[in-house]
Amino acid sequence: MSETTAATIVPRHALAGGLILTGLILQVAQFTGLFPLAHAVSYCLWLATALLWVDIPRRTRRQAGILAALGLGLLVMARTWHGARIDWPGILDGNTYVVAMLVGVSFIGLIGNLRGRSRPAGKALTGARGVLGTWLGVHLLGSILNLSTVFMVGDRLERRGPLTTPQLLGLNRGLSSAALWSPFFASMGVVMTLAPAMHYAIILAFGLPLAMVSGMLTVGELSRRFELADTAGFSLSPRSLLMPVCMAGLVMLFHYVITPTLSIVSIITFLLPGVALLSNLPRGARWTLRRVHQHTLNRLPAMRSEISLFLCAGLLTQGLSSFITAATDSTWTLFAHFGPLEAVASFLTIVLSAVAGLHPIIGVSVLASMLDLDAGQQTLFAFVGLASWAVGTSVGPLSGINLSLQGRYGVSGTTMMRHNLGYAAVMALLVVVSIIGLDAWL
Repeated sequence: MSETTAATIVPRHALAGGLILTGLILQVAQFTGLFPLAHAVSYCLWLATALLWVDIPRRTRRQAGILAALGLGLLVMARTWHGARIDWPGILDGNTYVVAMLVGVSFIGLIGNLRGRSRPAGKALTGARGVLGTWLGVHLLGSILNLSTVFMVGDRLERRGPLTTPQLLGLNRGLSSAALWSPFFASMGVVMTLAPAMHYAIILAFGLPLAMVSGMLTVGELSRRFELADTAGFSLSPRSLLMPVCMAGLVMLFHYVITPTLSIVSIITFLLPGVALLSNLPRGARWTLRRVHQHTLNRLPAMRSEISLFLCAGLLTQGLSSFITAATDSTWTLFAHFGPLEAVASFLTIVLSAVAGLHPIIGVSVLASMLDLDAGQQTLFAFVGLASWAVGTSVGPLSGINLSLQGRYGVSGTTMMRHNLGYAAVMALLVVVSIIGLDAWL
C-alpha cells in the first residue's frame, strides 16, 4: 500500500479494522481456556459493525437491521410472555465463532502473491467441465475445510471477473451437499449431539451417494439453463489443489493429533492466520507486520457486509431459539412414533422453514426437543437432520453459505433461493426416497 493510499484511510475504518483483528485474537485466546471474558469477542465485532454501519450497502444494511430487530423483539417476548431467563450480556454472541473463522480465512490473501499481484493460474476449465470442477473442488475440500473453501475457490474464480450465476450456484451446491455425509460439518456435530446413538456408517452409505447425485444434477441442470461456454470453473490440477490440500492436511493433523478437543471451525480460525504469518516471515518481521497492518486497514473493514449479516442473523437465532424453548417447555412429544412418514413430514417442514428464512439448525433443534427417540430411531432422525440441512442451506436465503456469498460477492440471497428452488425440489424428492429406504434398512 502506498503512502497516498495510507493517508486516505478513514480513521473510523482503521478503528473498526483494529477491533475486528482484536476479536479474532481474543477468539483464538479463548481456545487456550485462559481467557475469562466470554463476551469480549462479540463486543469487539459488534462495535466494529456499528462503526462501519453507514458504509454497508443499503440492501444489506436493511436486511441486517430487520434480522437484529426481530431477534431482539423475540428475546423481549420470551422474557415478558413466558418468563424466560435471558442472558442479556450474551445475546450478541450468536455466530461470533463463524465470524471469527471468516476473519481468519481472510488471511489466505497473505499466503503467496508476496508482491501483492493476483494472477490467474493457467487456462481455466470452461463449460460443463468447469462447473463440475467447481462443484467437486468445493465439495471435496469443503467436506474438511467447510465454509473457508468457498472463499478459497470463489476468490480464485473472481480473479478472472465477477462471479456469474452458474459459478455461484456451483459454490453453493458443492458445499451444502457435503452436509449429507461429512463428519467435519457443523451439521454432523449438531446431529451427533442430538442423536448420540446414530450409526455413522449407515448415514455415510446413504448420504455420500446422494451427494454425488447432487453434483450430477447440478452439472446437468446448469448446462441446460445457462450458456456455459465462457464460464470458468475451478481446475482440479495439482497446482490449484496444492494450497487447499496442504491446508486440509494441516487441519486433519490438528483435529486428530495436536488439538483433538477443538472443532474444525476453531482450528481453521487460528490455523489459517498462523500459516499466513509463517509464509511471510521469511521476508522479515517488519515485512510481515506491514502486511498485517495493510490487511487490517483495508481487507477487514471491507468485510463489513458479511460480518453484519452473520452477527445479526446470530441475534435472530438467539431470539428465536429462546422464544421457541420458552413457548414449548412441556412434556408432550410431537410424534408417538418416529417412522418414515413422520421423518418425511419433519424433513419437508424444516426445508420449507429454511425457504422462509430460518436456518435448518433451528428446525432440527426444535424437532429434537419435541421427540423422545429410542436408539433405533436416532439414525433416521440424524439423516433427516443432515438432509434438511443440506437442502435447506442451499435454498435458504439466510443460510450460512448464502449469507457468505451475499456478503462476499454481492449476490442477493433471494436470487440464490430462486435459482435453487428447482434443484431443492428434486433433491427433496430424492431425500424422501432415501428416507423410505433407510427406514426399511433399519
